[in-house]
Amino acid sequence: MSDFSKTINLPSTTFSMKANLSQTENLWIDFWKEKNIYKSLKEKSSNFRKYILHDGPPYANGDLHLGHALNKILKDIVCRTKFQDSFDVNFIPGWDCHGLPIEWKVEEKFRKSGKKKAEISLEIFREECRRFAGSWVEKQKDQFARFGIQTDWEKIYLTMTNDAEVSIVEELLKFLESKELYLGFKPVMWSVVEQTALAEAEIEYHEKISRSIYVKFPTKNYSENTSVVIWTTTPWTIPCNRALAFSPNLKYQILEINEDIDDCNLHKGEKLILSESLVNNFVSLHKIKKFKVTMIDNDLFGSIVCSHPLRNLGYNFNINLFPSSHVTDDTGSGFVHIAPNHGLEDFEVGQKFNLDNISTVDEKGLYTKDIPFFNGLHIFKADIEVIKKLEEEKNLISNNDFSHSYPHSWRSKAPLIFRATSQWFISMEKKNLRDNAIKEIEMVKWVPENSKNRILSMVKDRPDWCVSRQRSWGVPITIFLSKKDQKPLIDKNVNSKIVSILKKEGLDSWFKKPNEVFITEKYNPSDFEKVDAILDVWFDSGSSHVYVLKNEGIKNQADLYLEGSDQHRGWFQTSLLESCAIYGKSPYKSVLTHGFVIDEKGKKMSKSLGNVILPSDVIKKYGADILRIWVASSNYFDDIRISYENLDRHAESYRKIRNTIRFLLGNLQNWDKNKNVDHKNLPKLEQYICHRLFEINSKVNQYFEEFNFNKAFQLVLSFCSKDLSAFFFDIRKDSLYCDSQSSNLYNSTQTVMLNVFECLIIWLAPIIPFTTEEAWQCWRRETDRDAELSCHLLSRKELPKNWKNNDLEKIWNKVSVIKDAFSFSVEKKRNLKEIKSSLEAKASIYISDQEYLKIAKSIDLNEILIASEVSITEKKDENFDIFPENNNLAVKIQMSDGKKCPRCWKIFLEKVESQELCSRCKNVIDEVTHK
Repeated sequence: MSDFSKTINLPSTTFSMKANLSQTENLWIDFWKEKNIYKSLKEKSSNFRKYILHDGPPYANGDLHLGHALNKILKDIVCRTKFQDSFDVNFIPGWDCHGLPIEWKVEEKFRKSGKKKAEISLEIFREECRRFAGSWVEKQKDQFARFGIQTDWEKIYLTMTNDAEVSIVEELLKFLESKELYLGFKPVMWSVVEQTALAEAEIEYHEKISRSIYVKFPTKNYSENTSVVIWTTTPWTIPCNRALAFSPNLKYQILEINEDIDDCNLHKGEKLILSESLVNNFVSLHKIKKFKVTMIDNDLFGSIVCSHPLRNLGYNFNINLFPSSHVTDDTGSGFVHIAPNHGLEDFEVGQKFNLDNISTVDEKGLYTKDIPFFNGLHIFKADIEVIKKLEEEKNLISNNDFSHSYPHSWRSKAPLIFRATSQWFISMEKKNLRDNAIKEIEMVKWVPENSKNRILSMVKDRPDWCVSRQRSWGVPITIFLSKKDQKPLIDKNVNSKIVSILKKEGLDSWFKKPNEVFITEKYNPSDFEKVDAILDVWFDSGSSHVYVLKNEGIKNQADLYLEGSDQHRGWFQTSLLESCAIYGKSPYKSVLTHGFVIDEKGKKMSKSLGNVILPSDVIKKYGADILRIWVASSNYFDDIRISYENLDRHAESYRKIRNTIRFLLGNLQNWDKNKNVDHKNLPKLEQYICHRLFEINSKVNQYFEEFNFNKAFQLVLSFCSKDLSAFFFDIRKDSLYCDSQSSNLYNSTQTVMLNVFECLIIWLAPIIPFTTEEAWQCWRRETDRDAELSCHLLSRKELPKNWKNNDLEKIWNKVSVIKDAFSFSVEKKRNLKEIKSSLEAKASIYISDQEYLKIAKSIDLNEILIASEVSITEKKDENFDIFPENNNLAVKIQMSDGKKCPRCWKIFLEKVESQELCSRCKNVIDEVTHK
């Protein structure tokens, strides 16, 4: 036989080297549908312990972005690992379908067709919103499925289904009946662009350049030519001013100006009252050179009356000074001007001292008719006009740019204002909701642990929850108000009747049907009017644990909520408050939060910056498994960077894993379970690999339990690269290709390789489900037709404890160092072109460490080092290369003077009759020939 290549056990598999994921992954989505894999998994798990991951609903209003991908893939990895760990996982994907994002899109659609919102009936408008949301649910469903998300896409929840909407109404009415829901008049964050109140969760803070002004409020009854000085960054609120506030804890001085400073409207003999600690800063800022200061007693402030700085424009009322604890000397003047309708503390001062409560700014941001001179002007245009008039009145001291963090709407991105309006609130104090929520926070497991402090601080400081919105699309606040005194009708029978009708006829019946349909015979329907407001969408999603879990018969808390860190002030908090108020406990046992997706420079992605990467683009170029590796290998507790360069690195990691799996499949093609070798009869190297499997399996399971997916993935990747490709495979390639298939070494290697393959598939299936399925189906088709139908039906492996052998690990760690020392010297000779491969090397190894020496003598160094001739020597000379990483080892490499076997390419010294083959190859050829 002269063609020895036909006698080599060459690997063979249809698991290709090139993944082509962007195309092949779709085939596996079809396969999972066709074979009903998820249904089979749920049936298999039906008797297991429940694990509930409650899905926070994204908005159904556009294509998915990388934040969606990060979130849903993390959830999917959690669910898959829990299925493997013998849990019956409950995960129902949901969508938030009400609210302003959808309403805006529909308004935009009507505007393009030439119609204004006011021209469209409420019924038609709401139906169009429902259609719009429904269409995006279907599109996002397909996009989520393309990420490899494993669930039943026919079983989803929407906040706009009748069951959900009625449940939301029922929950709201429970708050009404407990009197925790009340109608109040107070300042709320108001969007003049969206013309609605906003909750804290709908607010984000951005840097804003405002106009900061120092203004004089001339005294009417104190010393002549004296003014109280205020500083503000909202000049537009000056027309809304009704008082001034000072701090009883501060000391104040009279600053007497002894020169004319025309630029600041300051003149010789003029006196200004400011906080003692801020006088020097004020003098420096306004370049005042000649002045003197005297103290003023705070007790005088109670009797001082000032004029409004715009008195001559119709503001001819008195401005009194009142004490308030919110006044500080951090900046400004030590006085605060009070516009009761436009600040929480201002409002409280107004309430405490019975200031007139007039309407100042309407819902569109226009000054009302009660504001002299400026009425009808938009407040966003008012700063310049107000400053101009203050200058004309000689009461403006200075006007400068001031950069500060300012609240904006997270939807419109427009600045917000405080505006006092009549809204519906849930009290944080009436039934001790704040205290109960704080107690429950302490009972929850927060991942990462420090995220608990974030939500604690928010709940401790949060105001009452404003739950009403001035919009059209959403769940109506189904409450009747008495026309006589504007008090809500609180009657369980009425509420029960409302719910009953809404169940039968849908939520829109609230808008269509007259009062008598809903109100019981006990009352005169004409005495009441319906509340004309929509419920906060955060209440919709905050009560989702009711209509998703409790209505499914799941009475226990969810095991996990998993969302971005912004949800500490959003869904995590509103869900907590709703559940604590009505059910007395948190809706979740654990909360995991992740950061935001940012570009490689740490910037938020935006179209204007041109740094947006879409998940669809990533999938098109790399495949979803690479996107999933990016998620799994990231430290998602912090913000996560992404770039195509970064994705290229993940693609390279993927190739290492794919090649590892391919090597295993190719060399297991003729596996015979009847030839499996018992663990105690395995060679030491194979026993060591089993030990590594045991160790890694324990750690991977632990990391999955702790949600440390990045550590799990990096551990598996390192195992593939170092332990397998660069060590085990490298050593055993010769045996796999050239040994007899009946040899103990060959069958031992295959026995362990099968264990490795099964472990890799289970470890990696939650992370790269498409690739592991492809590999598993190759295994079933080519080798084991009795294997489980899908790798995603496999359970986590408990490996035999007798595989664990710490003594072996110590030995093989040292063997690995010897191998590195040998490779170091071989590489030097290859670079000098003195040898081509390690098989041509004649190696002499000097070992001064007795422990290393003992180990080296106990193993076949030719086999381990993949060399043809290795010897251990007790002497070394200048031709030895000392290994830089361990000075106890030195190696001398020479060209072997033996013959090269044409079959295995090893150099051999012995003579073999009739063939130029080494004895090992000669025996294998003889075995094949005799067969």
